[in-house]
Parts: sequence; structure tokens; C-alpha cells
Amino acid sequence: MQILAALFFEGIDLRSVAGGATHIDLTGIQFSAASPTPAPVTWSPHLAVVVRCPEDHSGQGVLEVVFTRDEEQIARNVQPLSVEPGRFGYRLVRAELEFEEFGTVEAHCSVDRGPATVVPFTLLPPSDPPTTAT
Repeated sequence: MQILAALFFEGIDLRSVAGGATHIDLTGIQFSAASPTPAPVTWSPHLAVVVRCPEDHSGQGVLEVVFTRDEEQIARNVQPLSVEPGRFGYRLVRAELEFEEFGTVEAHCSVDRGPATVVPFTLLPPSDPPTTAT
């Protein structure tokens, strides 16, 4: 199996289309976000991993996502992966990431310990609220 895409997102919608195909609509694709509070903070971004299963594959595998900061593992998610040969599938991953200070983490996504698809996510400090003139 191979990873086609891995993205942090806000919303997902699945819909059937003509011919029996399924479309995956992802909204709010993001590689950064502003924290609602000052650090330290726990942030739980949602990650969608889209995979393809070749015709000649068993359809069974293991998805591993290792979250790192400065090359140090801070979280890990491992889950079974079952995709019909010749088809596509997806898995949702959510980790609780602790930020003592704002910065970037990377999600290293792999199937059966194969090549990793690396997706960065940066948590930014809270933005100042807009001011209004009086």
C-alpha cells in the first residue's frame, strides 16, 4: 500500500457519485493554526491519510504516524489498515500534542514501515483581538 496524501483538516464529508464512486471532501486544510490561549497548551489537530492498495496486495497493513518536534518523538498512533485491493481508503488520526512553546511538529506517516510522508503543522501564538475605533 502507498500513501497518496496526508493533510491536517477541519472537516470531512463523504458522498457517493454516479457509477458507485465515493468522493472525499476535506475542508479547512491547514498547515498552521493560531492557539486560542497562551502556551502551554494541548492541541489536537485532525489528520487524514489517504492510501491506495494495489491489485496484487493482500489489502491488510498497519498505518503508523509518529509526531516529532526537533526530531524527538512526542506522540505516536498505530492502527490496522484494511483496504480492498485495487481501491483507495483513508484513516483519520488525532493526537493530543503538548506545546510548552509555540512551534512546529511533523507527522511522519507510513504504511508497514515503508517510506514516510511527512506533514508539518505549526501552532502559532494567539492573535490579538481586533480593536475597534471609538
